[in-house]
Amino acid sequence: MLTKRSKKGVFVLEAFTILVAVVFLIPFYFVIVNSFKSFKDILTNTAALPTTWFIENYTRAWEIMKYPSAFMNSLIVTVLSILGIILISSMAAYRLVRYPTIVNKIIFTLFIAAMIIPFQSIMIPLMKVANTIGLLNNTWGLIVAYLGFGAPLAIFLFHGFIKSIPKEIEESAIVDGCSAYSVFWLIVLPLLKPIIATVSILNALWIWNDFLLPFLFVNSRQELRTIPLSTYSFFGEYTKQWDLAMAALMLGIVPIILFFFLMQKQIVEGVRVGAVKG
Repeated sequence: MLTKRSKKGVFVLEAFTILVAVVFLIPFYFVIVNSFKSFKDILTNTAALPTTWFIENYTRAWEIMKYPSAFMNSLIVTVLSILGIILISSMAAYRLVRYPTIVNKIIFTLFIAAMIIPFQSIMIPLMKVANTIGLLNNTWGLIVAYLGFGAPLAIFLFHGFIKSIPKEIEESAIVDGCSAYSVFWLIVLPLLKPIIATVSILNALWIWNDFLLPFLFVNSRQELRTIPLSTYSFFGEYTKQWDLAMAALMLGIVPIILFFFLMQKQIVEGVRVGAVKG
């Protein structure tokens, strides 16, 4: 049973957690409330509730940002990037774990080191290389960039999870006649479902909301712009359409929030299983 002192400590911790949660939820309040205001009302009192609810903000934002096209671009880039990250990283991690040679250990160390390199330090060389090999101004170039930046963390997560899988399972499959490829696809990959869910959600949140890479790779072609890039069109050099921008932000974050709530059970399970097995 909890003592009075323990109960007091739990209460203080819960109160602090609630306070932190409220602080992080305040920006969502401003976005939601101001997405239904007129431009004049936003400038007059940003924190107040709307005196008149302008649903037209959403319809105008939908048309101006060409939401269906932007949504499909974001969806295609996110889905294909995640599939590529999962397939490439899981196979690479499996090879690095099951064949712990000196070369493989060095390669794994390089992947881990890549996680701490700031993107800004390699941004200019990346753009020069991408322009040289023809990866700019097309969706595939953007997807390749996401594969490169998403692989290190994914390999690190898969590497730790695969180490917890008993090697005897694979050896039994080999004795029964499975090839190395069959062992991975039929035995190992199904066992990676919890960590695959975790990797998928983490990368979906990152890729869907990312602005900088799409801005560098596809900003010059309007038909390839993702939702963050389309939202940026409401912020000009001399004017900022805050009423439409807030509505556009809501149109952009609602799909990924729904995805997160649908998949939150899987990400918690992936973290739990990984912690227990680790």
